[in-house]
Amino acid sequence: MRSKDLIGFFNIAIVIGVLGAISYLAITLQPAEYDPETLCLAGEQPPHVVVMIDRTEVIYTPAQADQIRQTILNARNGLEIGERLSVYELNHRGEIRNTNRFSVCNPGRGDQINPLYRNPQRVQARYEAQFDRPLDVALEGLFDLIESPVTPLLESLAELTTRPEFDRSTPRRRVVLISDMFQNTRLYTVYGPVRQDLQNRLPPPEQVADAIRNEYGDGLRGLELDVYYVDQPGWSQEERVLIRAHWRAIFRELGVRDRWTEF
Repeated sequence: MRSKDLIGFFNIAIVIGVLGAISYLAITLQPAEYDPETLCLAGEQPPHVVVMIDRTEVIYTPAQADQIRQTILNARNGLEIGERLSVYELNHRGEIRNTNRFSVCNPGRGDQINPLYRNPQRVQARYEAQFDRPLDVALEGLFDLIESPVTPLLESLAELTTRPEFDRSTPRRRVVLISDMFQNTRLYTVYGPVRQDLQNRLPPPEQVADAIRNEYGDGLRGLELDVYYVDQPGWSQEERVLIRAHWRAIFRELGVRDRWTEF
């Protein structure tokens, strides 16, 4: 075989190899599929932050409302690309409701992507249209007072962890709970005819934890919980300290890692 023929076969082999490599890359590096509603990668369980706002008989001052809004924006800004943020409210029926259906994965801000591969301006525009502005809409009116006969704070947290998108298989689950922490259900209540008897009205923390596990399972174990404790008029500092200590004992029993900030 002549040398020219060998060179020709060699060149053809190179071309075939290059075309094969391009085809392989086109298949393996094609953009992942996203859920159009949540912007989350299809088939994956992303890290998830839930903001839960207690609206049952809680009076938020304008200053507190501003602090809460900034707290939520901080949670938003702390998300990595692909991490999920949801906003829930505890409403007048004592139900947790996904506020304005906001439960979205961070599609990435312009400053979070590599400009060599994607256009930062386009990415930022998408972020603002599909993530930032919908969050602003979801927060409208959330700090208005509503009347409610019940406040099932602990039950709501436990029920949330039974949902597929927030169960124990979810990496780095975190709840940002904004509330006065005044539990009021059949499980137990902080209210009573004699306010001075608060300590005797609070049941043993282990008893409360057992009741929650019996009904909802052990889904709260391992949860990261940031409590933003809203001060309410008419309750003494001693009573608030007692309520907070009782909650922390319950959370220890349930395996919740809690951190507290007072508004």
